[in-house]
Amino acid sequence: MKAATAAVAHVLRSMTGFAQSRVETPVWNLRLILRTVNHRFLDLHLHLPEGFDALEPDIRRIVRERVRRGHVDVKLYCEPAGPAAVGIHRDVAAEYLKAAESLRQQFKMQAEPDIAAILRLPGVIAAPVGSVEEGFEAVSALVTQCLHEALGRLNDMRESEGRHLAEELSQGLQKLTSLTEEIEPLAALARPAYARRLESRMRELLGDVIIDPARLAQEAAIQAERGDTSEELARLRSHVKQFASLLLGSGETGKKLDFLLQEMQREANTLLSKTPGNEEGGIEITQLALEVKSEIEKLREQVQNIE
Repeated sequence: MKAATAAVAHVLRSMTGFAQSRVETPVWNLRLILRTVNHRFLDLHLHLPEGFDALEPDIRRIVRERVRRGHVDVKLYCEPAGPAAVGIHRDVAAEYLKAAESLRQQFKMQAEPDIAAILRLPGVIAAPVGSVEEGFEAVSALVTQCLHEALGRLNDMRESEGRHLAEELSQGLQKLTSLTEEIEPLAALARPAYARRLESRMRELLGDVIIDPARLAQEAAIQAERGDTSEELARLRSHVKQFASLLLGSGETGKKLDFLLQEMQREANTLLSKTPGNEEGGIEITQLALEVKSEIEKLREQVQNIE
């Protein structure tokens, strides 16, 4: 498992991350913020300033190329670079002030409107000289530059977190392997013990009735076979190996890992249902199988945050 951890570090990504970037020009000051958390699919939300809606298709395309899964918030902030570039929509500002004055009188408030706060309201600041409409290609290039920088930092952070997840998942797989190895010899001992106890119980119930020894042995063997857990243990081992192999792959690994863990949990449940607690080794097998289920649940919690 140690080799798997080392190899996976450059491909496994967490779905949780944060990054931002800035670009400053004589006309614009741009700031772009990315936040990501876990989600079953790619859930992309854009928050763009007024007048920048035309950039949305390109932003969505670029993000999809770099992020495969997760809830992604993209926030773009644009401010004029200098006083000369600032224009004000006075009619819009006047309406905001009128509304503020009406509220002040209605609730008998003494405070005066905050002009700085009014200027930050939507639509008050006019687009500066060299606006989006006048230089769309230049602005688009700046936003693209900002977005690529932020995505690079975001993925660096997500891969760093992915390395920690890989180590934890590798340790969990080692624990599952160890538990399975402990269960196997106990299960092998439990099968003949189960058959012997079944035969003894049948003789107690039937008393002096003559029983065909061959028939009795056959029925005991059939019942013992129904309680055989070797297939469940073999499948559990196989799933662990597939899990380790997937950690070395790329793409939307998280979904595949989660599916495998569901299969592991199903095998653990079947193992428990087939294990009579009062048979030889049964109590030990039950305790170990419960540990297997607990370890699988821990792995599932971690896998929920893998892209």
